[in-house]
Amino acid sequence: MNLQTKITIAAPDFSIDYNSKLMMLGSCFAENMGGKFSYYKFDVDVNPCGIIYNPLSVANVLRLIMEGKPFGKDDLRKVGEKWVSLYHHGAFSSTDPEECLRRINERLERATRELRSLDLLVITWGTAWVYKHMGENMIVSNCHKIPSQEFERSRLSVEDIVKEYVELIERLREINPGLRVLFTVSPIRHWKDGAHGNQLSKATLLLAIDQLREKLDHVYYFPAYEIVLDELRDYRFYADDMLHMSGLTVDYIWERFLYSFITPDVLGLMNQIGRINKGVAHRPFDPQSEDYQRLVKKMLAEIAMISHSYPMINFSAEEEKLKSLEFKI
Repeated sequence: MNLQTKITIAAPDFSIDYNSKLMMLGSCFAENMGGKFSYYKFDVDVNPCGIIYNPLSVANVLRLIMEGKPFGKDDLRKVGEKWVSLYHHGAFSSTDPEECLRRINERLERATRELRSLDLLVITWGTAWVYKHMGENMIVSNCHKIPSQEFERSRLSVEDIVKEYVELIERLREINPGLRVLFTVSPIRHWKDGAHGNQLSKATLLLAIDQLREKLDHVYYFPAYEIVLDELRDYRFYADDMLHMSGLTVDYIWERFLYSFITPDVLGLMNQIGRINKGVAHRPFDPQSEDYQRLVKKMLAEIAMISHSYPMINFSAEEEKLKSLEFKI
């Protein structure tokens, strides 16, 4: 008996492996998926300007990355005790403007450097609603608790998004001709505008992606939104707020993504790395016991073997921790 409607995912004309360079931009769903890639030691840069929800703010971030111009104090704004950037998430804010700039420019410099060699850019949109700061005349990534009267809120049209991204992707490919772009729509519901308003927003995003796929080559779509709505049509797959996804749901979508874009040999290597990560994270009752010391040596040997075959995989933190636990037995 089949108790769910299974989403068919079109087979892509590319795959992801440990030579792939990835960047993930957008909502907290991008953070979830990017965190998984980082855990398994892929070369991935996740949200260099922090979590961003709407298409135009993501486009603004991509322009910042393309230009690579460092931020200065004039690009910041003081809100209460903190210095903030209207292009960035609050995680970059600080009571010290120099610290705020250090956080911003370190991530921006890395993203600009990596853009030319990226293989895949994954963009996750969360909402078609945007906030425009009237004084700065710009769509912001985060309102930073600035008084609401300084903003104008509106919903983007399909045409707004498509026009912006056709030009943007063409510019990106002038810098990196081989770049592939994969879009997703976040399954997390934005309930501020109610059920119908959320559906209108998500529909706008879905229609825009569909048009971009028609207009541009090597633009793809992964149906995370549809997987949650159809395959996981039950509140047990949501967090306590009934809007965000549970850990089980994130794991399920991750698994569906893997079997769409990752080859079996790479999956095998990921399983090895996962076992090493779990072993390193384990807190032994007696670190000096012979059994645990054998495990430490076994993990170090596995790391050495993987590093020899895949020198691009960085195990420096794991090696350092294991060697600090190693005793002569």
